[in-house]
Amino acid sequence: MDSYLLIVLGGAAVAGFVQGLAGFAFALASLSIWAWAVDPALAAPMAVFGSLVGQLVTLPIVGRHFNLRGMLPFVAGGVLGVPLGIFLLSVLDPQGFKLALGLFMVVYCPIMLFVPAGFKIDFGGNRANAFAGWLGGVFGGLGGLSGPIPTLWCTLRGMDKDSQRGVMQGFNIAMHVTTMIGYFLAGSILTGETWRHFGLIAMALVVPALIGAMLFRRLDTRAFRRLVLALLFVSGLVLTGSTAPALLS
Repeated sequence: MDSYLLIVLGGAAVAGFVQGLAGFAFALASLSIWAWAVDPALAAPMAVFGSLVGQLVTLPIVGRHFNLRGMLPFVAGGVLGVPLGIFLLSVLDPQGFKLALGLFMVVYCPIMLFVPAGFKIDFGGNRANAFAGWLGGVFGGLGGLSGPIPTLWCTLRGMDKDSQRGVMQGFNIAMHVTTMIGYFLAGSILTGETWRHFGLIAMALVVPALIGAMLFRRLDTRAFRRLVLALLFVSGLVLTGSTAPALLS
């Protein structure tokens, strides 16, 4: 097995496990590994596709927590945000957006780890939820990063782990489907090479994603909250470390 194939399969497997456990972060985990060898233009649709497959295969395990009413404001905002993200992907360098998101998570998530477990934000209602979804949709269109901002917002809302998973799993599926449709309509993003990589990703991530989802069921809400914040912090480090050198040069 050559090194390129190992990086593609390994990145998909690691990211599948992380997503199965936390309900998000496939793109962040996979891109941190794929960055060593995969062309960024190819990696973005790979991350979106892998995120979608990972969410779908874990439905039999965690899908019972679906909260249609709770996810609708997030989905409505996200669907409006995805086209803007795809447009920005075609006209701007997305590295600056990713760096800003990375720096925010690096600063904010460690602070939240020391906030009392009972802390939560009540203001904004569904409008604030829709805005968080909109931001997630924009970053989803830019490169499959739909999960971090809405996930952090759900954590700030004080949701228990099952409620948060029920909202975010449905939201992420909707965002990834919307983004894939947008890529398809764009025409030039999904090439024959892209579809070949999709097959490799699907093969590599299924079992790790299922293992991660089974471990999720063993976590209590406090442990899940700390896991989410820790993953968001690490994701912020990865985004910052991967984008800052390119922008500075």
